[in-house]
Amino acid sequence: MEGVEGREGGDAAGAGDAGRPGGDGGGPPHRVVALVHPPQGPFELGCAVEVFGTRRAGLPSLYDFTVCTEVPGPVRTTAGYDMLVAEGLSALASADTVVIPGWIPPDEPLSPAVREALLAAHGNGARLVTLCSGVFALAQTGLLDGRRATTHWARAAGLAARFPRVRVDPGVLYIDHGDVATSAGAAAGVDLCLHLVRTDHGAAHAARVARHMVMPPHREGGQAQYAAPPPADPVGPARAMDQSLAPLLEWVSGRLPEPVSVEAMAGHLRVSERTLARRFADQLGTSPGQWLLGRRIDAARTLLEETDLPVEAIAVRVGLSSATNLRRRFQRALGTTPAGYRRTFRTAGGRP
Repeated sequence: MEGVEGREGGDAAGAGDAGRPGGDGGGPPHRVVALVHPPQGPFELGCAVEVFGTRRAGLPSLYDFTVCTEVPGPVRTTAGYDMLVAEGLSALASADTVVIPGWIPPDEPLSPAVREALLAAHGNGARLVTLCSGVFALAQTGLLDGRRATTHWARAAGLAARFPRVRVDPGVLYIDHGDVATSAGAAAGVDLCLHLVRTDHGAAHAARVARHMVMPPHREGGQAQYAAPPPADPVGPARAMDQSLAPLLEWVSGRLPEPVSVEAMAGHLRVSERTLARRFADQLGTSPGQWLLGRRIDAARTLLEETDLPVEAIAVRVGLSSATNLRRRFQRALGTTPAGYRRTFRTAGGRP
C-alpha cells in the first residue's frame, strides 16, 4: 500500500526490521544518527531527539541517539545560536537509522563526502529518513529515483522540478519504503518518527512514547498535509466548537466492539453523512470509514502485543467480527498476518 498506512509494501514489516539491532527489544539499542547541516533547523532535529533520544521513566531505552556533521565543531542554527557537534561522518558507518532533519538551503549540493557516507550507510543496511527539506539531500543520492517521496507542501514543486525522477506526492504526511522514508514539514516529522517506532517495536510501545509526549499515538501517512480552514462563521467560536469532531471520536473509540456505521456517526452529531464526510476531510484528512478502520486495526495491534487472546476474540473485541475479516484487513493494511505481527512484537506481561 503506497504510504496510506505509512509503509509502501506493508507498515508492519517489522519482521524485516526486527533484524536490526534493537528491532525486537532483545538486542543492543537501535542506533539512530542525525546528520545535521548548517544552518540547522532546531525544530526538525528536535522531532528526532524527542522520539529517539529522550529517556523516559518507565519506558525501556530501545534507541541510542547521536548527532553528527561533516565538519565537527560549532554548527549554526536557524534560531541564531550555535550547537557543538563532536561526531563526524564516520558515525554514519554504524548507524541503523540515519535521520536528515532538514537541509537548508534546499538547493545546496551534497559534498562528495556526505554523498558517499549516506550511500555507504544505506549499503550497510541503514534506514535513511528525511524530515521536511531533508529530502533534498537524500534525493541527490539517487536513492529516491522512481519512488514516491514527500516534503513540506510549499517545497513540493521545487523538489519535483529539480528531481524529475522522484515521484513527489505533496498531499501526504509521510511515506515509508522500508529502507528510505520521507516526511512533510513541521509536526509530520514526529508522525514519521513515531511510525518508525511502531514499525520497530509495535503499536503499544509507540503509544506509550506518544503518551509521554502528549501526542496523538498514530496519524496515518496518507493523511492530508494541509486542510483548508472552514469558512468564516458569523456565529463565532461557539459554532466552531459545535463542529469539532473530538466528542464524536471519543464516542466511537469507546464503542469499537459495536457495529458503528457512518450513518450512526452522522446521527450522533445530528448532521448528514455528506456533512460528516466533509468535516472528516477538513479536520483529519480522511474519511469516516477509513478513520474507524484505522482505529480498529490499532486496537487489534495492541491486543496482539499485550494479550494471549485468540485472533477470533480480538476480532470481536475491535469490531471486525471474525478472524477471517481481521486477517484480510491486517494483510491489506500492514502486509502481514495477525499471527505474524504477534510473533514479531509479542510482549511479556504487557511490557516490551
